[in-house]
Amino acid sequence: MKKLILTALIAVSAFTASQAQSVDLRRKIEVTGVAEQEVTPDIINVTITLKEYLDGKKKTTITDLEKQLEKAVAEAGIAKEDFTVNGLSSWNYATEKKKNPDFLASKSYGIKFRDLNKFNQIISKLDAKGIQATNIDSYDYSKLNSLKNDLKLKALLAARDKAAFLVAGLGDKLGSAINIVENDNSSFPSPRNVMYMSKAAMADVAPESDIDVRKIKLSFTINAVFEIK
Repeated sequence: MKKLILTALIAVSAFTASQAQSVDLRRKIEVTGVAEQEVTPDIINVTITLKEYLDGKKKTTITDLEKQLEKAVAEAGIAKEDFTVNGLSSWNYATEKKKNPDFLASKSYGIKFRDLNKFNQIISKLDAKGIQATNIDSYDYSKLNSLKNDLKLKALLAARDKAAFLVAGLGDKLGSAINIVENDNSSFPSPRNVMYMSKAAMADVAPESDIDVRKIKLSFTINAVFEIK
């Protein structure tokens, strides 16, 4: 029995010593660094939806409308990879006699604009009756990844400088980083409908984009823990 008690005491002592060794006794300071910047999007993804329509008995087909759009896109210098088909749908259109109903198709196209003035240039060359809707899907910035990395580093350095300042006030020195946590608080403009000028209006003025370009706000927070020497 004495041997069992002695063995148990030794095990408890070893466990306690192990726990004591695992406790981080270093003096630490935790701070937050922030870096923000607003940029104007230089890429806007727009959807243009075309629809077939009847003018009396004459039907303007989606094929005809698509040819207009393809030509306008090519003349605007839009790259092929920046012009895609997003979706196709159709609906039943009954005639006045409710006989031989026609199916009128609509088709959506995605265009990535890098020059916003080309939006109205393209729209002005399309049959206005064949345009069902236009809307902005998303905004982007061509150097986004590079800018994000720069801001993350600035936020980290801001955290370090803040910690060094506070520690120096206590007469101590700042040590190495123990833990770093990154938070992305960036915000992008919401998608919305896009207005366009009619052909009549475009005939009197030079084509200019009426897209209200809203800024992208990039914001990064770094929570960092440093050792105090």
